[in-house]
Amino acid sequence: MAFPGTLNFSYYKGDTYEFKIYPKNVNGATFDLSTYTTSSFTISTARGAAGVPSQIACTAVISETDDYVLCTIKPANSATMNAGVTYVYDVEVSKTVSGAPVVHTLLTGSIEVTDHVTGATA
Repeated sequence: MAFPGTLNFSYYKGDTYEFKIYPKNVNGATFDLSTYTTSSFTISTARGAAGVPSQIACTAVISETDDYVLCTIKPANSATMNAGVTYVYDVEVSKTVSGAPVVHTLLTGSIEVTDHVTGATA
């Protein structure tokens, strides 16, 4: 597997922000997501235990074709995000094999937040 990948991006507070992750194996072939039952996209102010109280659960959905994960920050997710703060995030998929959890972090990175001028009040 050729992940986790890293993607740092800017987010405009109050907007809907979507991106797709197409995970690949080391040989470049599509990573099969068909056996994974859960996906998550979590934003926080810090990694590790220090970031747990500030975690924001965003949307991560495995596609019906099992070849990508659609991640979405919704306007309501930004309600507790502050402009000028750099946040960190992870996107993970998981499943259970023989009673044991299998978790893969597909993407990680940082998010720079810019405050909005008009529009959403989040």
